Parts: sequence; C-alpha cells; structure tokens
Amino acid sequence: MIDTGPSQPRFDVAVIGAGIAGASVAAELAAAGRRVLLIERESQPGYHTTGRSAALFTETYGPPAIRALSRASARFFDQPPAGFCANPLLSARGVLMVARPDQMGALEAHFEAIGARSGVSLVGPAEARERAPLLRAEYVGGGMVEPGARDIDVHGLHQGYLKTFRAAGGELLTNATVQRLQRTGSSWSIDLGRRTVRADVVVNAAGAWADEIAALAGATPIGLVPKRRTAVIVAAPTGIDPSSWPMVVDIDEDFYMKPDAGRLLISPADETPSPPCDAQPDEYDVAVCVDRIETAFDVSVRAIENKWAGLRSFVADKTPVACYDPTVPGFFWLAGQGGYGIQSAPALARTAAALVDGGPLPPDIADEGVAEADLAVGRLEIAA
Repeated sequence: MIDTGPSQPRFDVAVIGAGIAGASVAAELAAAGRRVLLIERESQPGYHTTGRSAALFTETYGPPAIRALSRASARFFDQPPAGFCANPLLSARGVLMVARPDQMGALEAHFEAIGARSGVSLVGPAEARERAPLLRAEYVGGGMVEPGARDIDVHGLHQGYLKTFRAAGGELLTNATVQRLQRTGSSWSIDLGRRTVRADVVVNAAGAWADEIAALAGATPIGLVPKRRTAVIVAAPTGIDPSSWPMVVDIDEDFYMKPDAGRLLISPADETPSPPCDAQPDEYDVAVCVDRIETAFDVSVRAIENKWAGLRSFVADKTPVACYDPTVPGFFWLAGQGGYGIQSAPALARTAAALVDGGPLPPDIADEGVAEADLAVGRLEIAA
C-alpha cells in the first residue's frame, strides 16, 4: 500500500527513465527552477538504449517532425553550454546512402522528399565507390551524399545532461523500479518499493517500458512497439584504414556500415518487434548482417569481434509523443523516439520542458516547422 502521508519527499516533476530522453528533459526542467527527481530502474542511466547507440547527426533521416527537431538541435550540438562537455559533441563523418540499380527510383524519391538541402547531392556509381572504396562495382547504381552528417559523442551528450541536472539541484535515484502510480488530489504518489515519493507531474520517459508505466498510471497505452536492432564489430580488410570513410546506408535501410576505431561497425538495420527487455543479439540477425555486408562490399567477415543489440521504440507514424495525456491529469508522455532520440534530444527536451510547464513551443523550434499537434497523442488512432 502506498503511504500518502506528509513524510513523502515532494517534487515538482518526477521523470521516469534516465536515458537520453529522461536525462535531457530533467536537465531542462531543473535548470528552469523545478524540483526534479529522475528515476532509473537500472544501476546506471542509459543502460538499455542510449548506452548502445552509435548515433549520427543528420538532418535528412527520419519523418518530417524528426528532421525539424534535428535541425533545431544543430546549434546545441555545435555550441553546447559552457562546461557541458570536455570535448566536441560532433565529429566529421558524412553519410552515403547507396542504391542498387533497381533501387534508384527510391533514392531519387528520397532526395526529392528531403528537398534541395545545402550539401546534399546525388552521385553516380563511380563517385560512390570513390567515397566508399569497398563497395562492389556490380552492386552500386548510385548514391546520395550528405557530407555534413557527423558522429555524435553519445556518452558525452548523455553525461553532459546528467551533470547539468545535478548542478541545478536535481536528484537521481537509481535501482528504483516504479511499482505503483496513484493520483491523489493534485499530485502523484510513486511507489518505488523501499521508498515512496510524491510529484505534481510524472514524465514518462521510460523508453521501451513507456506503455507499461502508462498502464500503472491508468493511461491508455499508445501502441508503442520496441524493435530490436543488432550491431556487430568486425575487422577492416588487412592494410586498409577506413577512418575517413562515410557511414554507408542502404536506401531501403537493409544494412549500414560505419567506421569505428579502425574497425567496421555493421548492422542489418533490423527492426524485430520485441517485448521490453535487456535485448541481446540473435544469431540469425548476425548471419543476415554478414550476408548483406558481404553482398554489397568487398569484405570477407572471418570473425565477429563484438556484437550487441538495443531496442528502438516506435509508435505507428515513427514520430515521438510529447504531451500531457488527454485523460490522466499530470501524466506527460515523452516516448516513441525510435532510432532518432539522440540526434533530436536537445530540441525535443526543450520542447517537452516547455509543454510540461504549460508554455508554447520555443520559437526557434516552431520556426523549423514543429507543431504541438505533431507530437500529441491525439494524432494516433489508439484502441482503448
């Protein structure tokens, strides 16, 4: 039974989940003067998804709202606040989206959809192979180059937000599983097993577990589907240094390959529905990954040096949900970031913090074309 007495610690906001979504919005809210508790079920923040991401900053990836949020995040990545991080958050990489001859229609359609953005261009097969020398000549029909895409220091970004949060007086509670949520009066009572706390607002940033947290609060789940993605590290061919190569992504996202500390990070870009869990790589997905990479590139994978998997959670339209629940007072959704959560985190955190406080979207984010309706639960058709 939840103790609802006056001895319970009281917060303005309790954020459930300390991955990049929860850490960033908690930092924004704490910096704005709110008393914030950040609740993490694991022993360290970012264990399940944030800590397993090989993220890239690109303004051409994802649905329109994600691209807009990413554009609005660019300034933060380029010029983080003083003391936020010791090293730059972005480093040069570039992306080459590649197409077989039979995929050229998809490549051209994608180029047209993202608009004539500066620095993004179509290239022929010869230039594609010049940029990514391991591509097989018979495989590639052409490509699209985004030279401005950059690697993100995911650890630096996440730790920067956690440092900002603590400096603003926020409290981080790890090894804390939410067992019960009860709305009493104008606040929530949050049962964490050995501890119970109160908060005026609960922000549900629980990643793959967001629908489960919603059920505890009496909110209708939003149809969140966690999807497993596999990543593998293999050696580069002998005598070849891939460090200056771009990340290569199949236009239909059937694979990607990215240089990683002198080796190659490869993935089948799988999206296998999964229950919320500590995701582990499946041997079939690893085999599919190797086959696709060996088909597209002049690479012979002789050994797997490392492998892992993470969950990327989506709603039906692959756009995040950031809004108060329409039927449960004081319950705010921050979920469904999918594979775009790192690159869009700065703008989405500012957006969510503004909406939690009942304000309008920050003007610079609205100017990029983001609207509250784009992020609202109401846009989704959810079965009660």
